[in-house]
Amino acid sequence: MPPRKIIIDTDPGQDDAAAIMLALASPELEVIGITAVAGNVPLELTARNARIVAEICGRTDIRIFAGADAPLERKLVTAEHVHGKTGLDGVTLFEPVRPLETGHAVDFIIEMLRREPENSVTLCPLGPLTNIAMALERAPDIAARIEQIVLMGGGYFEGGNITPAAEFNIYVDPEAAALVFGCGTPITMMPLDVTHKVLTTRARVERLRANGNRASVEMANMLEFYERFDEEKYGTDGGPLHDPTVIAWLLDPEMFTGRECNVEIETKSDLTLGATVVDWWRVTERTPNAFVAGGVDAERFFDLFIDRVGRL
Repeated sequence: MPPRKIIIDTDPGQDDAAAIMLALASPELEVIGITAVAGNVPLELTARNARIVAEICGRTDIRIFAGADAPLERKLVTAEHVHGKTGLDGVTLFEPVRPLETGHAVDFIIEMLRREPENSVTLCPLGPLTNIAMALERAPDIAARIEQIVLMGGGYFEGGNITPAAEFNIYVDPEAAALVFGCGTPITMMPLDVTHKVLTTRARVERLRANGNRASVEMANMLEFYERFDEEKYGTDGGPLHDPTVIAWLLDPEMFTGRECNVEIETKSDLTLGATVVDWWRVTERTPNAFVAGGVDAERFFDLFIDRVGRL
């Protein structure tokens, strides 16, 4: 069976880096491109960070494009308080060998979806949904050509992590999220309800480091910086490893549980802006528009992640 073609849309971010590593280490997946968006840090840094991560993985063949530098309608909110001023604090960064591709990430997404056979490319957004929304706005025909969108974002039972009601990726560009959830493409959503169950405990980070290869050691160093914020916030051993759940779902969906739900995005309220209103209990008659993950086998997840990154 040929590998599944994916485009990773990302704002690295240590957990984004972990997702990129897992994807590049997995022969079941063909990463046909990485598109950067402003989010955890500004676009100049996210585009550079994506190239750095690919190079750490030994994959200078991956095409990487810069995309939107701001949300559709709002000022950019960033998360240096979590990821550090570079977005990848915890390791010594360098100037990547391969330059950014010419052209805009949104144009690349549209081109690939029109060039590849219909329903053969999966989009994997790991940050704010600005690039994906812009592509859908510019080229509405691509919605029917996307195999599916598997994204990390939102929360329901866990609430939010940037406000009491909103998860960061959705909060940064709620209008983009509303457009994506309303586009009609099959969507799988990895919310905080799942990602808060995959914690980078000290034992798991040391297992990763023990692989000894460059990618594993660099990722262990990143995680030791990254987890300090969530450990203090939540009082846990380790922090949530959000974004690799997207890639893990593509590789082993049976490790997750969830259900088809209607998901609507709050774009008007100052109090709950960016909230993902998930009809988990089906108390409305709104049509389901996403598979919302609710549970995960954390040991199975980390066994997969540590093994695959150790192969890079």
